[in-house]
Amino acid sequence: MLHLIKLAVGPKDVEAMRRGQAARAGGPEGLRHVTRMTPKRAPEILKGGSIYWVVAGVLRVRQRIVAIEPVQRADGTAATALVLEPGLVEVHPRPMKPFQGWRYLEAAAAPPDLAVGEVGTEGIEDLPPKLRRALLDLGLL
Repeated sequence: MLHLIKLAVGPKDVEAMRRGQAARAGGPEGLRHVTRMTPKRAPEILKGGSIYWVVAGVLRVRQRIVAIEPVQRADGTAATALVLEPGLVEVHPRPMKPFQGWRYLEAAAAPPDLAVGEVGTEGIEDLPPKLRRALLDLGLL
């Protein structure tokens, strides 16, 4: 099994990401993320892989990828749709530096899910950015 990591562009926190996805999930095509490149290792991803989302500089949540489909953008260019299972699964947070596109993430390197009732980083967005980054860098969040 193989995963992807992608920056969530736009949402400032996980709750904003949930709201945005809920608004898009009701469409006829379901919940999908369209990307320019097709993962060359798609068969490995489709064996239970997820997309891990980096929200505001921190890897925070994941979603299972249920299909990878070729699509065409409105301007006629080819693209790929990652069809996602609705709902975000919170994971143990990990600071991430910015990058473009998506990256592969080996299953052994993926952060574990937060257990039901386990305290994650609720309220982390309320901390000043420098303090939040310092706590994350020290592994305290």
